[in-house]
Amino acid sequence: MSEKMSLLPVPGEITAIDLVDPKTFVRNDMDAYWRRLRAEHPVYWHPPNAGNPGFWVVSRHADVMAVYRDDERFTSEQGNVLVTLLAGHDSAAGQMLAVTDGERHKDVRNLMLKAFSPRALNRVSERVRRNTRQLVSEAVRRGECDFATDVAAQIPIATIGDLLGVPPNDRGYLLSLTKSSLSSDEADQSAEDAWLARNEILLYFSDLVAERRENPVDDVISVLTASTVNGEPLTDQDIVFNCYSLILGGDETSRLTMIDSVLALSRHPAQWRLLKDGEVEVKTAGEEVLRWATPAMHFGRTALTEVELRDQVIAPGDVVTLWHTSANRDESVFTDPDVFDLTRSPNKHITFGYGPHFCLGAYLARVEVVEMLDALRTFSTGFEVVGEPQPIHSNLMTGMSRLPVRFEPDEAGLRAEETSARPDPEA
Repeated sequence: MSEKMSLLPVPGEITAIDLVDPKTFVRNDMDAYWRRLRAEHPVYWHPPNAGNPGFWVVSRHADVMAVYRDDERFTSEQGNVLVTLLAGHDSAAGQMLAVTDGERHKDVRNLMLKAFSPRALNRVSERVRRNTRQLVSEAVRRGECDFATDVAAQIPIATIGDLLGVPPNDRGYLLSLTKSSLSSDEADQSAEDAWLARNEILLYFSDLVAERRENPVDDVISVLTASTVNGEPLTDQDIVFNCYSLILGGDETSRLTMIDSVLALSRHPAQWRLLKDGEVEVKTAGEEVLRWATPAMHFGRTALTEVELRDQVIAPGDVVTLWHTSANRDESVFTDPDVFDLTRSPNKHITFGYGPHFCLGAYLARVEVVEMLDALRTFSTGFEVVGEPQPIHSNLMTGMSRLPVRFEPDEAGLRAEETSARPDPEA
């Protein structure tokens, strides 16, 4: 019997679900699982399994937010995702923003916010718009494409690549690494392959940081190499770890949300008509596709002291996982949460987290998703999925790695784009 006891007996169909195994999320009806947890076991002790220690599973919106807010009794410095939380440590703790707490976190975050504030990203947003409209219009003109690889994969990596100063020729390589580091397109990727991918990203940025120290340019890495915290310069390792975090966060959330939005719109034609006909604000629609996709299924913390949550006693050292994928379907917060509703407002999703560690790139991700939706409704009158979507395999990220789509072109929208892109002969 587990040392942790639930207040209510936990049925075997719940305990049989292994949240550590990536295959779980492909093989099971997880919506039904989360509904039952929210209703009956909102703070649930996931038993040890296959050599992994047990951990708490928090599934309700209010409880997830409460833990995120509480950086006095919970820490991210022992990891913030299952792979590091269950290992009991993260080698980047105290250096990478996502796994740093306290004053150091505040100081480094304030430094990074200068590069990722809405004001600083205004000119980046215009590049995102041009790039997105070009990729989507070209895909629509071709008639068919794999939306996952031909469109969605190209937009975020170009954006974060521009910000970090990654040469265009290197971005495909980095994209292949980010797609293998915390998830996989294939079901049989080994833990060693994922570890190697993560280390290759770190090695890549080690070289780029060294280059920027010698030859600074107008990019985020150059800004970081010249920055100090409390009078002390950031070390190469500080910068490398944060570049690693930025490239992963800057790619996966937007990419997987874009893919899922096209799949969802193809399955909900009435919602597509609302978007196409301009009956819903594109920003409002963007918030719903972010809620619906919830690409990062969880993050987590480690308890620093004894905490009582929903009458369960969390002991010091216990791992507590916070499941966005459940919280974003919480019936107490969202009316008809299992309905894809582009007009949903307010939309209190926590796709970007909450509290002190709220996602630094949330503004940029929103821009990318909104521009993709706007381009889609401008250049296409409709589309259909023409092949089997291929899910990724991960216990952290969820989404599709393949989405074959056939488009119906909006000739008026395409012509207008060609006219606006054509140089003015009198200029």
